[in-house]
Amino acid sequence: MLKMSNKAAVLYGIGDLRIEDRPVPVPGPRQVLVEVASVGICGSDVHYYEHGRIGDFVVRAPMVLGHEASGVIVARGDSARRHELGQRVALEPGVPCGSCRECRTGHYNLCRDMIFFATPPVDGALARYVTIHEDFAFGLPDHVTDDAGALCEPLSVGLWACRKAGITVGARVAIAGAGPIGAAVTLVALAAGATEVIISDPVPARRARLLKIGATSVVDTSSSSLAEEAVDADVFVDCSGSPAAIVDGIRCVRPAGAAVLVGMCPSSEVSFPISSVQNREIRVTGTFRYANTYPEAIALISAGAIDLEGLVDARFSLESSEEALTAARRDPSVLKPLVRVASS
Repeated sequence: MLKMSNKAAVLYGIGDLRIEDRPVPVPGPRQVLVEVASVGICGSDVHYYEHGRIGDFVVRAPMVLGHEASGVIVARGDSARRHELGQRVALEPGVPCGSCRECRTGHYNLCRDMIFFATPPVDGALARYVTIHEDFAFGLPDHVTDDAGALCEPLSVGLWACRKAGITVGARVAIAGAGPIGAAVTLVALAAGATEVIISDPVPARRARLLKIGATSVVDTSSSSLAEEAVDADVFVDCSGSPAAIVDGIRCVRPAGAAVLVGMCPSSEVSFPISSVQNREIRVTGTFRYANTYPEAIALISAGAIDLEGLVDARFSLESSEEALTAARRDPSVLKPLVRVASS
């Protein structure tokens, strides 16, 4: 029996988050209704809460936050047959149109008509129930926890970045930013066979956390830089969005190496070390979300090749979602807050 209320964490404006009851959504054709178990708090959720916008995406109407989610299928719409009722799933939060040029050429993450959780005006997953197309609900093995299932989303960002970088066995990888995405890139790079992972970040507690999960060395950017430490990397991945970190990292890439830009910059235009890119023939690319990563993410977690549990250091109830959104501001050492909806 479904619970009659659909409690949700709804953002009304900057710093205005309300817990309210909403109707239980009805799954459409090929959709499933999911009772949400766990939701990771992403930097984008915090940004919407603190600023009401990210670039051109502006919160103009009340919106449910959260896009890193796992849960259990409790109902199916017409023609939805991919999963049985009771199947635990990780939710890939973006559903593309499936018919545009980008979708039909395999680049569905670049679909202009993407419906993505918690991206205005689309509601997210910080709610007891959500609906999603059955193709974007991925079954979880019994031994993979709900929390790990929710963190398949940031892990997918790390997988996509490492694919773009072409990280292989023996690679030397420099990463700017020791937040959750920097941690995900570190874990994937190590799983791919990287033998050296250097992290740059100004926060001591976060540098220590990344060393704990396997980074080989760290650079304190409050007093030094990758260049000053004479880092020589095959690959540089920026997870900070800092213009200075991007320039520093690119200058440390060896000839014929690669630089991948993942972090969101505060400005759409930054200075760029063109001569370093040209003279060294460095491949530079950006990333936008991910495509076809969830099966690999789940396989890596299931096999024990990647452990995500250690990234979570603060868990909250749905009613305490606002505390989850402000946890990292109160304590910079907090890496990944998570909301346990199922137990709320």
